[in-house]
Amino acid sequence: MEFNHTFLPVAKSFVEVIFAGMISIEKFEFNPFAENTYILFDETKECVIIDPGCYDATEQQLLSQYIEYEKLKPKFLLNTHCHIDHIFGNNYIKQKFDIPFYAHEMDMPVLESGHRTAMLYQLSYDESPKPDAFLDVSKKISFGNSELSMLFTPGHSPGSVCFVATEQKFIIGGDVLFRQSIGRTDLPGGNHKTLIESIKNQLYTLPDEFVVYPGHGQSTTIGFEKQYNPFTR
Repeated sequence: MEFNHTFLPVAKSFVEVIFAGMISIEKFEFNPFAENTYILFDETKECVIIDPGCYDATEQQLLSQYIEYEKLKPKFLLNTHCHIDHIFGNNYIKQKFDIPFYAHEMDMPVLESGHRTAMLYQLSYDESPKPDAFLDVSKKISFGNSELSMLFTPGHSPGSVCFVATEQKFIIGGDVLFRQSIGRTDLPGGNHKTLIESIKNQLYTLPDEFVVYPGHGQSTTIGFEKQYNPFTR
């Protein structure tokens, strides 16, 4: 069933539903940085919420009402990394749904700098909770009848990870790889050489048909980026 969000005050938000095999992907475009927030769910209605960037009450309402409308059952809150635009909604999601929150241990300095970053941009910010546990990329994340594996892909931030749906052949990639671009490396903790190595040694080892759903902008594929991305050719 398609979500009828016309009754909601969408404001700066954008909603797009994507079907990828057994897993459905709901994408929201949130906050002043036009960040992509993702909800992944399958036929059991269990879901994971990845990088909740919902900035204000309107965006929080859009996200939570979608979950309620679809009768989803949130299981985990996940961060690909902890830059401010990807964690605006961490506290809201944690308080609203009382679910475990996971991020990579190497990104804790980034998470803890959220308040200072918000002040720099003159933005309001509800302090993110600390993770209930740290992501272990050697393990898998299970929800419903589905599972995600992880790749450790530092460079944009020290603890960036990508979530991989192997059977459905897609990646929730955070700010590692974009369509014909890559994540910034001029922010604290960024490293250009490390990011390029992460892309080439981790993402580019996946088959060409894998779709990359990034933290900003439109999706792309591994094969397209191998051929046309000017930063990695």
